[in-house]
Amino acid sequence: MVAEADLGGGGDAREKEAQAIRGLASAYSRMREEIGKVIIGQNEVVDQLLIALFSKGHCLLVGVPGLAKTLLVSTVAKILQLSFRRIQFTPDLMPSDITGTDVLQDDPETGRRTFQFMQGPLFTHMLLADEINRTPPKTQAALLEAMQERHVTVGSNTYRLPSPFFVLATQNPIEQEGTYPLPEAQLDRFMFNIVVKYPTAAEELRILKQTTSGDEPQLKHALTGEQILALQEIVRKVPVAEHVFVYARDLVRATRPNEEDATSFVKQYISWGAGPRAGQYLILGAKARAILEGRFHVSTDDVKAVAAPVLRHRIVTTFQASSEGVSPDNVVEQLISAIPVDLHERGKKLTRV
Repeated sequence: MVAEADLGGGGDAREKEAQAIRGLASAYSRMREEIGKVIIGQNEVVDQLLIALFSKGHCLLVGVPGLAKTLLVSTVAKILQLSFRRIQFTPDLMPSDITGTDVLQDDPETGRRTFQFMQGPLFTHMLLADEINRTPPKTQAALLEAMQERHVTVGSNTYRLPSPFFVLATQNPIEQEGTYPLPEAQLDRFMFNIVVKYPTAAEELRILKQTTSGDEPQLKHALTGEQILALQEIVRKVPVAEHVFVYARDLVRATRPNEEDATSFVKQYISWGAGPRAGQYLILGAKARAILEGRFHVSTDDVKAVAAPVLRHRIVTTFQASSEGVSPDNVVEQLISAIPVDLHERGKKLTRV
């Protein structure tokens, strides 16, 4: 566990931050080890989930049923000593079912009746919103307010949510009948769109052996909620060189087909590109990735590593792209290969900003 001294108390501020980064990198290794006791494989998914957590971002997990998405979230909550709740989104779910509601109560001493707020399942540190696209838009909107503002409004009163607050929503990519697709405005609130894939043959064999043996692994704690909040603030203080900012900006702008210098590939396969929030999440995700690896600086490789989960749900492809099997991930790969990252090239572009 990260020592309390790592997060404050004595010494130069810069040195305390460096100590905290080293402590987080050590805790990250232990977290990966503890998660590996329960979750076999899915290393990329785990990395992206933790990056989003330390960036104060929310995640949308897309994968077929049975890939241990719920187990992954509950395991992370246990390791980080956070409260965890799961909401199964259904067509009849109402906003008050997730936010809570005012209930009329009798006061036995005075005999008077007063309204008391009964908290809903949103009041937790980690929330799993299972199959979020199966609930009506007004319930989706209630969750959106909680994700963005980190509070809920019931009647004329506003109630703050616990900190840290982290939403992991899931979607089944196969069956879309009877669903309410998330609007682009709500999709944009998710920092990452994480694709959960099938395990490899070797991983699936290990899953069969481990999950049918009856042995329950004992998990150890890695961080507390207070330490997570402190580390989330440190992530934002990680320095970023000018050419990394420029690269993130260029990568986002390259997704927009209406830009003057848009490539023919983008004009052909993208109808709408990513907005400025994508660039913000590219930088924050790159900062978190660097800090988890024990580095106090960000490189363009960090931006590349988080480009797909940041951009794939912010790019709207054309009908031609769908008919030719060109996915948003294919577009991101093409853009990463097309945009130069050489420092000399970055310097040329900086003179034209």
